[in-house]
Amino acid sequence: MADSVAVDEQKFSLQEVLDTFKECLTENKEVSIEHYVAGWRGLVRLLNSLGSVFSFISKDAVNKIQILVNFLNGENGSHYDTIQSMVKYELENELVDINKKGSHPESGCRTLLRLHRALRWLELFLERLRTSTEDCKTSAMCGESYNVALAQYHPWVVRTAAGTAFRFLPGRLTFFEVMNVGTPEQVVAMLGDAVPLISEVYRITEDVYAQHNLLEIP
Repeated sequence: MADSVAVDEQKFSLQEVLDTFKECLTENKEVSIEHYVAGWRGLVRLLNSLGSVFSFISKDAVNKIQILVNFLNGENGSHYDTIQSMVKYELENELVDINKKGSHPESGCRTLLRLHRALRWLELFLERLRTSTEDCKTSAMCGESYNVALAQYHPWVVRTAAGTAFRFLPGRLTFFEVMNVGTPEQVVAMLGDAVPLISEVYRITEDVYAQHNLLEIP
């Protein structure tokens, strides 16, 4: 049964996120929703450890995590074992607003899509951090990643607030300290392991949603 304990009570650990995303994929390359949620708990701890700058993302992520946990723990929880089984179940039972009528605003498919989009942003940002040099600005790296992955889904007010918030991000070395790994070299090495795993989970999810025309559900 999935755990609904608050996500911000523990320190962020990049190793934990790496381990969780390793467990996310089954032998058949299906994505476990329970482990996906656990991975996102770790990523929320990363966002929270950097202060209120990312609150516009982390608060929404916490809400989405709880909705998915409720599905996992509900009477139809077995259908939410993997992203693939969830998509099949919700489509077969007409639980997804594919016709954009405003119905089923908290379907599993819609909820996870919001996390999926944000995961792309974090994947891009972490990869930029991994390949960056000491003089690279985290504000620029984060803003570029946000513009690619998330900006198109946010209203102007949120985009403007995000752009302002990113200017106050700490430097590259502070980000590395938050990872709780060790030296900058060790952080870069672990990001080299973690980012491809996050990328694979994202890619598989993207493919499943694309196959069923779910990438633009409102």
